[in-house]
Amino acid sequence: MEFSCLGNLCNECMARVPYATLIATIMCCLGVGIFCGTMYRGATLCALMMDQVFHLHLGWLEAVQLIFASVGACMAALGFMILCVGCLATGATRHKVYRAWRSRVGGRISCAVFMTIIYILQIGWLLIFSFLIITTLIFTIFWNLCSKPRVQSLDDCIDFTQFNFMFPNNTRVQDMQVCGPQEVKLFCKDFVEKAEVMFILATAASMLVILSLIHYLMCLSANYAHIRDHEKFQELQELQYLQDATDPDSPQPGMGTLSSHRGKDRF
Repeated sequence: MEFSCLGNLCNECMARVPYATLIATIMCCLGVGIFCGTMYRGATLCALMMDQVFHLHLGWLEAVQLIFASVGACMAALGFMILCVGCLATGATRHKVYRAWRSRVGGRISCAVFMTIIYILQIGWLLIFSFLIITTLIFTIFWNLCSKPRVQSLDDCIDFTQFNFMFPNNTRVQDMQVCGPQEVKLFCKDFVEKAEVMFILATAASMLVILSLIHYLMCLSANYAHIRDHEKFQELQELQYLQDATDPDSPQPGMGTLSSHRGKDRF
């Protein structure tokens, strides 16, 4: 008897879990965590490379690192808020929370607001993904330059003078060239090789975040529809109760359909 009660309690708790939203939240937190960590490390390597190899100080990279930390915190908070919305709109919890008309309107508005936010974030993360593809391609070109036999044997320098338009106007010509064993080691081994790995991981993580945002949009759309249809379901249930009250000997033909409706909305 105790095992039966525990089994029923476990099944009831499991029926209240929004599995689709939970999977999207895990994907989002994992992707954002990897993205923030790798981009923070990648920005640090880029700042050190510009300072020690090209003798340029880029102070704005420190602000970019703070932005990465802020993005991680905001995305994690947003994911857990959407998970809470999913819990409120799933199973028996929805039948208790969205029983009143005002609560149903509030639930639909919250789903619509989160869908708008996710849509805007989707565009932003697509831009970040495009930027990371370009950055990864640039560092791959740098690594190919480092792999040349004449550069490895220190017979040739890595010359960036043809890209002088990307450097400040007062940059010296020798600062746009990577020559000597010390500078080649710093540029190739210490910075480019490590930064390329960081940006590849960040690109994969941003793709995971984009997939989680698409997953969020599907879950929020489903929850919006469930909350909207819950009013019709409640009216149908009230009509069934009225029919049962007027005819106590009725076989209750619609109760099986109404009860089975509750187990098909775990979003």
